[in-house]
Order: sequence, then structure tokens, then C-alpha cells
Amino acid sequence: MCGLLTAVTASALPTVSPHSPVPVQSEVLTPLVPFLPLAVFGVILLVGGVVSYALISFNRRLLERLGVPETVEGTAFERSVRRLGVSTVAILARLSGYLSFVAFVVVGFTTLGVDSVTAVSTVVVAFLPRLFVAAIVLVVGLIVGDKLGLLVDDRLRGVKLPEAGLLAPVVKWSTVYVAALIALAQVGVATTALIVLLAGYLASVIVLGAVAFRDLLASGSAGLYLLLTEPYAIGDRVRIGDVEGVVQEIDVFATHVESDEEVYLVPNRRAFTDGVARKLD
Repeated sequence: MCGLLTAVTASALPTVSPHSPVPVQSEVLTPLVPFLPLAVFGVILLVGGVVSYALISFNRRLLERLGVPETVEGTAFERSVRRLGVSTVAILARLSGYLSFVAFVVVGFTTLGVDSVTAVSTVVVAFLPRLFVAAIVLVVGLIVGDKLGLLVDDRLRGVKLPEAGLLAPVVKWSTVYVAALIALAQVGVATTALIVLLAGYLASVIVLGAVAFRDLLASGSAGLYLLLTEPYAIGDRVRIGDVEGVVQEIDVFATHVESDEEVYLVPNRRAFTDGVARKLD
């Protein structure tokens, strides 16, 4: 009976051949499991680097085709960044690429499974688009401010009044100030504070402008009156105060009078304060 039971038990057990394969796949992969998040993080960084480089190259070519280098040429911002070995186009293109790479880095950190890092990464990802828009607004504000300042300076170049030289910087920095306020609004600064700052700035500009440009405004008002009523015209011989000669040009702010091979630029307000004498033919 014991021999029969031993035979039955032996036949019920599986026979293991010494040449049968041993399952070792799980044993090999198990030590690598803790390193999988790091591997995923590395892959995300690699993809982010490639995408960011491609984005920088694409945006650079796009900005060049849109004529941005010619538009910003000669501005103070372009000259400043040129001294640093870069250009406005390069800065705009790199901004998008760098922010894109930062977004990939933040997403990569979420794969590491650290709760605190994940929470911070979520906040950063939500904040990056606003930061990008704020940076673009600030750069564009600096460029537009420079262009407007150059335009005003070019328009007023022929006006030989001391106050005229102050108008271009006021226009430039006013534009930059408004752009800075918009940029601050993008990154979450309180709107009420921005409105108060803007109102205070506008009030100060109006007050200081009225004081600093009172002679210029008076000349402009007088110039409009002279252009509309035409008490004298180009070619007339006039005397304005102690200046006598032939009128060569009349603009909003001044009258050009030629006398003895010299051209005098007479502010139009002097036509009211000193009077005008026109010589009859």
C-alpha cells in the first residue's frame, strides 16, 4: 500500500527537466523600476530641447520674413541689444523657445511623482503663457516707444524751440510705461493698482506738459490761427518784433523769415506778443 501511494504521488507531481528555461524576465526588470521615472524625465527633456530649437529657428525665419529687422533698425532698443551680441529678432525667437523648454521641464518633473513638485509644476505651467505674453508686450512696447520717439523727433527737427526736444522722450517713455502696465497686468498685478498708477502718470504728464510746453502750445495755437486766417503768406515782407525779412515758410509752430542771406526761425506766438507788420507792395 505504501509503495502504491508513493508511486501515485510521484506521478502527480510535475516533472522539471534540468534543461527547461527559468523565468528570469521579472527578476531583471524589477531593479530598473525605480529608475523609470528618471528615464521618462530624460526623454521629455530631450524632446523639449528638440522642439524648442525648432521653434526658435521657425520664429526667427518668420520674423525676418515679416520685416521685423528693418522695422526695429535704428531704435535704441536694437542698438542696446546689439552691444550684447544679440538682436531683437533673436530675443523674440528665443523667448518662445526658452519658455517652451521650461514647460517641458515642468511637465517632466511631474513624472517624478513628488507631490510638492507636481503642485508647483501645475502653477508654473499655468503661469508660463502669461509670462510669455508679458515679455512680448514689454519688448514690443520698448520698440514702439523708440519708433514713436524717433518719428516725433524727426517731425519736430525743424522747430528750433527748447521745449520741442522734450516731446520725443515724453512720447517714448509714455508708450513704454503703458506697455509695462499691460505686462504687469498679465502677470497678475492688481488691476486697481494699475489704474491708479496710470491715472497718476497721466495727470503728472498733463501738468508737467502744460508747464514745460506752454510756449510751444502757445506757438501751436498761434500757428493754427495764422494758417487759417493768413495775415501774411510766403513771399511777403514782414517784420515780427525785431526780425524783418521775406517769409519763406509757415508751419504750425514757427515762421521762417529770410533776411540778408540769413533765415530766422520766429516762434508764431511772437506774432501775437510782438505784433506783425507786413510791407505793402
